[in-house]
Amino acid sequence: MTNPIYPVIWQDNQVLLIDQTLLPNQYRQVAIADYQAMAKAITTMIVRGAPAIGVAAAYGMYLGARDIDTLELGEFLARLEYVAEQLRQTRPTAVNLFWAIEEMLKVSYQSGEDVNVVKQQLLVTAQTIQAQDLQTCQAIGAHGLQVLPQTPEKLTLLTHCNAGALATAGYGTAIGVIRSAWSAGRLERVYADETRPRLQGARLTAWECVQEGIPVTLISDNMAAHCMQQKRIDAVVVGADRIAANGDAANKIGTYGLAVISKMHHIPFFVAAPLSTIDFSLRDGTLIPIEERDPQEIYQVGETRLCPEGVDFYNPAFDVTPAELITAIITEKGAVPPDQLGTIRG
Repeated sequence: MTNPIYPVIWQDNQVLLIDQTLLPNQYRQVAIADYQAMAKAITTMIVRGAPAIGVAAAYGMYLGARDIDTLELGEFLARLEYVAEQLRQTRPTAVNLFWAIEEMLKVSYQSGEDVNVVKQQLLVTAQTIQAQDLQTCQAIGAHGLQVLPQTPEKLTLLTHCNAGALATAGYGTAIGVIRSAWSAGRLERVYADETRPRLQGARLTAWECVQEGIPVTLISDNMAAHCMQQKRIDAVVVGADRIAANGDAANKIGTYGLAVISKMHHIPFFVAAPLSTIDFSLRDGTLIPIEERDPQEIYQVGETRLCPEGVDFYNPAFDVTPAELITAIITEKGAVPPDQLGTIRG
């Protein structure tokens, strides 16, 4: 086993982020010293994955607070609210972003009159959010291991996008379940969808598996149904960026299609995510905002254009999987059917 992967690190009074846009060809850390740089890093997907975005945003709030040069509490809070709004605008779908910002704001309003004390409490809170996310992922992995199919043979699991250490504070949600299965000797192999258009499966999930020594087979997104038909897949485990109260789950585009074909082939379909990803204020998935990204992600790979001029594009970054297609949602408090989320509400 290699050294643990931590995409967000607080060190020397700044944040170090693994630049995930460069993986797997280059491993480089980017130093982030102010909230504007953090907002850009989130927008450009230097850091990505809902829990990791939440951790990064928490540190972004602290960096913004640290640079506010007033000791008058009212003015400080007003300027911190501005920082919060700039960070909120970076990625609209991942609810952990908004959750972490609200946690930081709550602390800022409850930490007394001394601005310097408030700033220190904000740093402590960001570090706590990071530490708790790591513990949460490890708990998700343990609970996920308990609900995976019980078979005499080792399992072959399919995952989509990257819900691993890179997408969290470390360990991962969906990949956390996979890591737990591997550590327990119950995993034979991972099939990783390449995950068009940004190829997070090919670039990031495959990279994590190689680092860990987990056998991984990369497939293009449109091969998943064939692999299921050929009985190569025992279960599907994916992450989520936002889950509505009824269990509808938004995840990387292509997840919904996987759920449909899993149902067709009677293959269990699991969503692994922390409770902070569940947005109980939303009745169902139709209310989840879906981010649309630059069409260049579709029509161009590197410097090579893939299609002729004059073509129109539609590039939603996420889709919503209806709750009825999900076998269970795996959280740090256990795995439950989607219609029972209320029983584990924090």
